[in-house]
Amino acid sequence: MEVIHPRCCGVDIHKESVVACLRLHQGRRVKTEVQRFGTTTAELLRLHEWLSQAGCTHVAMESTSVYWKPVFNLLEGSFEVVLANAYHIKAVPGRKTDVKDCEWIADLVAHGLIRASFIPPLAIRELRDLTRHRKSLVRDRVKATNRVHKLLETANIKLANVVSDVLGVSGRAMLDALVAGETDPEHLATLARGSLVPKVKPLAEALCGRFTSHHAFLLGQMLTQLDQLAGLIARCDVRILEVAKPFEPEIQRLQTIVGVGRRSAEVLVSEIGVDMSQFSTAGHLASWARICPGNYESAGKRRNASTGTGNNWLRTVLLECAWAAAHSRKSYLSAQFRRISQRRGSKRAGIAVAHSILIIAYHMLRNGVDFHDLGADYFDRINTAKLKRYHLRRLAELGCDVSVLTHF
Repeated sequence: MEVIHPRCCGVDIHKESVVACLRLHQGRRVKTEVQRFGTTTAELLRLHEWLSQAGCTHVAMESTSVYWKPVFNLLEGSFEVVLANAYHIKAVPGRKTDVKDCEWIADLVAHGLIRASFIPPLAIRELRDLTRHRKSLVRDRVKATNRVHKLLETANIKLANVVSDVLGVSGRAMLDALVAGETDPEHLATLARGSLVPKVKPLAEALCGRFTSHHAFLLGQMLTQLDQLAGLIARCDVRILEVAKPFEPEIQRLQTIVGVGRRSAEVLVSEIGVDMSQFSTAGHLASWARICPGNYESAGKRRNASTGTGNNWLRTVLLECAWAAAHSRKSYLSAQFRRISQRRGSKRAGIAVAHSILIIAYHMLRNGVDFHDLGADYFDRINTAKLKRYHLRRLAELGCDVSVLTHF
């Protein structure tokens, strides 16, 4: 087999150690050298020096948890670093040792048999860390909010039956009063503001429960946690705005897609980057994100298959955008959702619209153009004659006598 990279290295990474196999081709002879390094910065710098002195050009490693990131960051820029999915380079059974692993990786990279994973530039990776951290904080806030609802139900406080947002201005004032020791339903109901003022009587009935000092203590803790999370999310938003400034044109462009807002555009840029040359086609990007139809064909028959497991952060935001687009009016994406949901159900329709949004984002980022909506009547316009025949047939089946007049 032809050798593609004569001077390369395979690295097997663990939490406390790194085993590297340096593979050098000298004519027809192959020389390998294996060394073990620690994972501290000083040890990784020693690995860097050892590879540089040997004239190594390519370094391959497995994507082992988060332990690969320090090694990748230190070697990036000096070598062509290839990050591989461990599933694709599984070693030969029965030969499982750290030395055999790094030798096997070095052999694969020497012959160009490792498919590199997509690793965006450093600026995009920093933005990705921030958007994922913000998403985690938002999820924590949702969990804390749900705990508040459960606690109120435990105390038989039915505030959620009257107030749409328990943590809104009026609801929060009532909760703070409960924590302060106020339990009189009539007085608590007078704290209503805005549209809740006419609902004073239902509020008083809903606030009549068995709220004890035990509930007050727990509710105070939960409200403090919610305030802290809100502050952390606000600070994270400010930081994201600063880091995302170099990609502001792309973020503004993505917001022209129906269903895509500012936060969603930031996540899209952080997950797929702005350089679409990393993906050969739009289908390649959709396959990488696992937001495309599954492939399961046997004996000439195509069967239903799941989309598979891919980038969950990207998949989540695309589905959120798809549902937002489905509720929009007079847009191509909403028409696509309604058309597919009639035959396949809303969940499959959501996946299809998410796939379309990703394909649209790919072409917009690659060509530097804004979104052009095809219109809600697009599917009617592409085959008008067929649509007329369908409606005429349905009217006839319903017992209607229909005659078509042709105007010249």
